[in-house]
Amino acid sequence: MSALAEKWDLDRQRYFWMYGESGSSERVVFDETTGIWNVYGHAEALHVANSPHIFSSDTGRLIPERREFDEGSITQLDPPRHTALRKLITHAFTPRAIDELEPRVHAIVQDLLDRVTDRAGFDLIADFAYPLPVTVIAELLGIPASDHDLLNGWVDRMMSTTTEFSLGERDVSVDNAVADAMEQVRHITDYLREHVKDRRSHPREDLLTALVQAEVDGQRLTENEVANFANVMLVAGHVTTTLLISNTVLCLDAHPEADRAVRQDRTAVPTLLEESLRYLTPIACMVRVTTAATDVGGVTIGPDQMVAVWLSTANRDKRVFSDPYTFDPARELNPHIAFGRGVHFCIGAALARREGRIAMNALFDRFPALRCDPDNPPAFMTNPNLNGVTRLPVVG
Repeated sequence: MSALAEKWDLDRQRYFWMYGESGSSERVVFDETTGIWNVYGHAEALHVANSPHIFSSDTGRLIPERREFDEGSITQLDPPRHTALRKLITHAFTPRAIDELEPRVHAIVQDLLDRVTDRAGFDLIADFAYPLPVTVIAELLGIPASDHDLLNGWVDRMMSTTTEFSLGERDVSVDNAVADAMEQVRHITDYLREHVKDRRSHPREDLLTALVQAEVDGQRLTENEVANFANVMLVAGHVTTTLLISNTVLCLDAHPEADRAVRQDRTAVPTLLEESLRYLTPIACMVRVTTAATDVGGVTIGPDQMVAVWLSTANRDKRVFSDPYTFDPARELNPHIAFGRGVHFCIGAALARREGRIAMNALFDRFPALRCDPDNPPAFMTNPNLNGVTRLPVVG
């Protein structure tokens, strides 16, 4: 069992993978209730991620409600279109580009911490872990800081569902949850579309302008494609980093001996972050759709089947990780797949790691005894596809 799960008495069904109930004996399992194939093993997850010709990202084939948001969304595209669109933004995430961003990240971190250092306590999410990455990605895109709270409201509501998606018989609650999530996505894309229109006549030095002016196969992207592309960058560009920072603090709070060790040896911060990504993986699962009958881990899956790859369980596969339920910031062999693998490996992974490193070192510097507020417990996320908290009161 996970010490973190035990400390906060997390729901065994919601956080099944924290309790060793991750399908360890059966690494590929069909859920008759949802009509979805669940992949739990590490090797099996890699097979799916590295085979986009068989496991398509075009989930809109089976989820028609989201079709309008798939155009230009690189998370829903397969090669070669995915490859062509991804190349449009790679320059923003090169090692050199991230090095150039680092002073700005430091400045944002220090400004945010200046606002809370003299308080008895604060909410790590609202006051630090959310505004840091959303400010960075919004500035890259060219979105005004004054709109961050507006965007946060839409993203929070989009991700607040407690309903597990199903391809089987759906009741009213599932339909309502899907409809509400899509409404929030529509708010964000409508908002971004207005900025796209503005960039066509008033170009700037930002990623939105670069997308508006880019050509793929001799054609400019449509307004809808740019808006959907930017939506993915905005949401994915801050949610994972927000959770990385807050989950790391959660893990250290549940393992005070690890907290002491890393504070004494800051060279361990990078491996601390990798272990946090493995132990409390921000994105719980990724979803694919089969294009043909195929074999995964000795199990045959037919065509047009939805496959949910559980990154959380793959990152605790005892075939790959020694003592997988132990939180070990000094873990040397840690081939986790928290950022995915293959053609859809998170393009912002290096930026997220850099932000996480700067953030954790700054928190260690400012707060010698940072811990969760014992009188004000964290609020864990209800979305089954995300791992983390929406509120994290801390004292230091």
